[in-house]
Amino acid sequence: MNGKRDYYEVLGVNRGTSEEEIKKAYRKLALKYHPDRNPENKDAEERFKELSEAYQVLTDPEKRAQYDQFGHAAFGDGGPFRGGFDFTSGFEDIFGDIFGEFFGTGTGRRRSRVRGDDLRYNLDITFEEAVFGTEKKIKVPRQGPCDTCRGSGCKPGTSPRSCPTCRGRGQVSFQQGFFNVSRTCTQCRGEGTIISDPCSSCNGQGRVRKFHTLSVKIPSGVDTGSRLKLRGEGESGISGGSGGDLYVDIQVEPHPLFVRDGLDIICEIPIDFVQAALGAEIDVPTLEGKVKMKIPPGTQSGKVFRLKSKGVRDVHGYHQGDQLVRVMVETPTHLTARQKELLKEFAALGGEEVHPLSKGFFEKVRQIFG
Repeated sequence: MNGKRDYYEVLGVNRGTSEEEIKKAYRKLALKYHPDRNPENKDAEERFKELSEAYQVLTDPEKRAQYDQFGHAAFGDGGPFRGGFDFTSGFEDIFGDIFGEFFGTGTGRRRSRVRGDDLRYNLDITFEEAVFGTEKKIKVPRQGPCDTCRGSGCKPGTSPRSCPTCRGRGQVSFQQGFFNVSRTCTQCRGEGTIISDPCSSCNGQGRVRKFHTLSVKIPSGVDTGSRLKLRGEGESGISGGSGGDLYVDIQVEPHPLFVRDGLDIICEIPIDFVQAALGAEIDVPTLEGKVKMKIPPGTQSGKVFRLKSKGVRDVHGYHQGDQLVRVMVETPTHLTARQKELLKEFAALGGEEVHPLSKGFFEKVRQIFG
């Protein structure tokens, strides 16, 4: 009778447990019983071997199916998987993440491509450009592929050579207990090659800082604080990695006539005393040219009129704001003697009937203060 314990029992899981849960259980126990953590404990070494054997079987669908049907007999002399277990075969796939915790490194895979850094560019545009949209050419200083070596980092006419330390593998192996452990080669940093004759233009980096000119489409409706993202227009990547992104931050210059409030445009227009009192038709500037607007008789200073759909259209084109026109009644200055005389006569004739705001205000004063 085979004296081996049931593999499910070894890992502390049930027969219907998923492969992911089996891996979690194995990882926890393997960290606990690893020989390097228990150098003086022979029982821990045997326990670790037992765990590894159970793991190899239960994470292989074919082996697991045979084990569930025939038990340990599936791996005996007459079984389909006779020949025992190789604890170092496929070692990197099974134990790579664990040895990262033991030794502070992974299993020494070659360095992957590195994505370039993102960049930010501040762009000033006019008020009209923000409202209607535009296209601007900008120059961005960034790291780009070296033209001399075409990004290889090597002196023209030369090429990288195989790293003598790792023999081009990008990783070196050493003995750790009864396991062979691999880690990234420090000489070539996992590349597998080294540059003996570096390019003089980029000092072997394969990248140089230079200005890159590109066109940026500014959609209509942007405002100060808007940010545009241009994919892949940031720093170039390393070892063939993708480029970073470029973020364009918008700053809108002030306008001499208009102030923006969301999608609305605000404009203040002075009118004289006669226009306010008798009414008038005036020209009002808008972003699309002048329009006529009627001022009703008796208009007070600060009155706001609304011009529909004369504001800003949002960046998606779904909504458009209005233009708000605030009229400011201008008080005349530098009056002639005759003008002053006429105004005094007007005041004497007017009384309270032609000054309804004053009448209402002073009535409230009397009610409060007596």
